[in-house]
Amino acid sequence: MSIWMINLAYIVSALCFGLGLKFLGSPATARRGNLISSIGMLLAVVVTLFHQDIIDFRMIAIGVLAGALVGLLAARFVAMTSMPEMVALLNGFGGIASLLVGWAEYKSDPEGLALQASTAIFLAVLIGGITFTGSIIAWAKLKEIWIGNFGISKPFLFTGQQFVNSLLLLLAVGGGVYFIMAPDAEIVSMVFWGILAVAFILGVMAVMPIGGADMPIVISLLNSYSGMAACAAGFVIGNYILIVAGSLVGASGIILTTIMCKAMNRSLANVLFSGFGTAAGKGTGGVQGDAKAVSVEDTYYLLESASSVVFVPGYGLAVAQAQHAVKELSDLLDANGTDVKFAIHPVAGRMPGHMNVLLAEADVPYDQFVELENINPQMGTVDVCVVVGANDVVNPAARDDETSAIYGMPIIEVDKARTVIVMKRSMATGFAGIQNPLFFKENTKMLFGDAKATMQGLVAEFKE
Repeated sequence: MSIWMINLAYIVSALCFGLGLKFLGSPATARRGNLISSIGMLLAVVVTLFHQDIIDFRMIAIGVLAGALVGLLAARFVAMTSMPEMVALLNGFGGIASLLVGWAEYKSDPEGLALQASTAIFLAVLIGGITFTGSIIAWAKLKEIWIGNFGISKPFLFTGQQFVNSLLLLLAVGGGVYFIMAPDAEIVSMVFWGILAVAFILGVMAVMPIGGADMPIVISLLNSYSGMAACAAGFVIGNYILIVAGSLVGASGIILTTIMCKAMNRSLANVLFSGFGTAAGKGTGGVQGDAKAVSVEDTYYLLESASSVVFVPGYGLAVAQAQHAVKELSDLLDANGTDVKFAIHPVAGRMPGHMNVLLAEADVPYDQFVELENINPQMGTVDVCVVVGANDVVNPAARDDETSAIYGMPIIEVDKARTVIVMKRSMATGFAGIQNPLFFKENTKMLFGDAKATMQGLVAEFKE
């Protein structure tokens, strides 16, 4: 295959990536964007295989088949509630793949590396290692794994932690400079293994202090890291399309991380170093009144007479797998002449866009999705606001209580609706570990129970 045909194919692949990324920006076109990006990647892989001198295609074929089988099984059997964990693992796999590319290139010629090659190898190994172990810890936090009496999802903090992390980073950078300059090949080999070890440790140390409530930000940041590692791997092997793809992932991940931080009114440094998350926050700690429980039948009468209803989904909706039941109820309300909307908070759930994906799976019309900044001005005119498994993203303490750990975080102001129905299993706090004063407000009614069963009960009431 001639070089101009290869470069042309790479340009087409890059255009597919850019176009796919553009389409991924809207739920209505996300599937098309995913397909276009996949076609671009397939083209890039095929062209690269024909361009390079491949010794044995059998191992590549085995890898392709194994990867396709794992991907097929994951897409078929991984529940929507486990999608954040899957995304975390995919980020980690991207990081370790880039690390292995850098490692393989170093092992192929440890004494004859050029300055550019050794720099790229160092970056691929460092960023890839941090991404891999950091993503594994993120996966463990999302799975809420316990080791002994310690919950991984909780922030892990100790005195001098930032100093230790800074020291590790300085060691990695210092080792990288020594590795790049390569004054002594035998010592450089030891330095390489030291960089690898420090990268793995840094990944653990960087994510362990972060609580579960910040996981959407962490996942988008690790996604950016995996892209930067891939970009470095592209420089390692001199593959232009890998550089382009890695740059796109890295840049889009940083942009998404910025959006997530803005949605929580916090800086990235605050997320990475404050330890905020599942630790019990200060403020709004005590019970502030009596919660008013309501039955399914009473809720039906409220919804049946409402002219406008806004659903606010949260992670509890995903846990109960109630998205299809919510869609059925919304269709019945729509047929009853009710104006139905779904208010989406950017960090609701455990990964960026979690609620959008969940509702799109249930075929909720995209024109019913309303973002936080657009729904809040309308909330005062809403007859009934139904909060389904959300907690921290509707907590008025973020707006009213300066002592609260989440003070300043933009919320969906459901408490301004005429009536608020909160669907929860219990009065337990959210992922941030902070009590919600919304539960005790005069216009709030608590509908306890499994969200799916409750929704199905409401659907049955409407049908009767």
